Amino acid sequence: MNEPTLPPINAWLGEPVDRQVALSIDRLRSSDDVAAVAIMPDVHLAKEVCVGAVVATRELIYPAAVGSDIGCGMAAVAFNAEASLIDNEHAAARLLSQLYEHVPANKHAKGRALPTNVDELHLSDDRLKRIAARDGRYQLGTLGRGNHFLELQADEQGQLWAMLHSGSRAVGQAIALWHQDRATPSDCGLGYLDSNMAAGEAYLADAGWARRYAAANRLAMLEALGDIMRRLFSVEADWSTLIHSDHNHVQRERHASPSGGVREYWVHRKGAQSAVADEPGVIPGSMGSPSYHTAGRGCTLALASCSHGAGRRLSRTEASRKFNGADLRRQVGRLWFDHRRAKSLREEAPAAYKDIRQVMQAQRELTKITRTLQPLLTYKGV
Repeated sequence: MNEPTLPPINAWLGEPVDRQVALSIDRLRSSDDVAAVAIMPDVHLAKEVCVGAVVATRELIYPAAVGSDIGCGMAAVAFNAEASLIDNEHAAARLLSQLYEHVPANKHAKGRALPTNVDELHLSDDRLKRIAARDGRYQLGTLGRGNHFLELQADEQGQLWAMLHSGSRAVGQAIALWHQDRATPSDCGLGYLDSNMAAGEAYLADAGWARRYAAANRLAMLEALGDIMRRLFSVEADWSTLIHSDHNHVQRERHASPSGGVREYWVHRKGAQSAVADEPGVIPGSMGSPSYHTAGRGCTLALASCSHGAGRRLSRTEASRKFNGADLRRQVGRLWFDHRRAKSLREEAPAAYKDIRQVMQAQRELTKITRTLQPLLTYKGV
């Protein structure tokens, strides 16, 4: 009796993966209905499915291959100002103070009306509707914690840019958990939903809602930053430069089939962004290292994807044990940030991440750099 043929894995790595990551990738590859797997150079271990994994299925949906922060992603916009505007302690302190007030990490003091495309009535279950009506209204325009950040940067010409990393906040996580609890375990243990059944259709609709909420959340924060910059420095955001991309999603796409021709797949990306030919993207480095604006190359073997960042080399626990606040301050150099939070932010030390330059070199077939940005000021929630 012939063994079933496993789907192909294509990987773009800047360094070898450890055994636990390799086992996680093999588990994903062996799961029901998986047609192809692509691994990005920022791959690292995470619950159930690695960050930096892209998987194509024919009919089944794997919520764990999207992750808990559905719609998490990046946004960037330029300002009509030179980066030197904030290259002094007084300006940086004023800006950080305003960010704490108007772009909180957790929630606003007052709830906000949700945009019409993320009205809570669009969600599939009453419990999710209640969470959206409560947390969704108070967290719209908030950053979150961990590796989420808002950063001011300088491009090669010295123009000032903002870059933002955030997601769908508490309501997105509630959506993910709700549907993961209703998934059917595959032979390899990962839970799935059938896209042709009511449960799968409900997840896809709710995940689409979370992506829209995450995009609205990022835009609300950029608009708040624009108001701050206008008030403090009399400069304006150039909204024609806005770049928006997310890296935790599942969507229907057409790709080459291993058996020949082209067919439709459900493409899951967890910590990877779409990179079809000339598609704009944003790839951040670690705290204190360069970041990049990119254009996709549409690499077929990569399922038209690229990395979402540098990727962790050390887990948060490992980084917290290895580094202290002084290590963080030393590693980030002249970057402006709130030094009072250095100890709390030590898990985000640059040495806890892979070298972003090595990551970009490893994925040169997947995406091309259109702009390189140097960090000036970073705001993180703790």
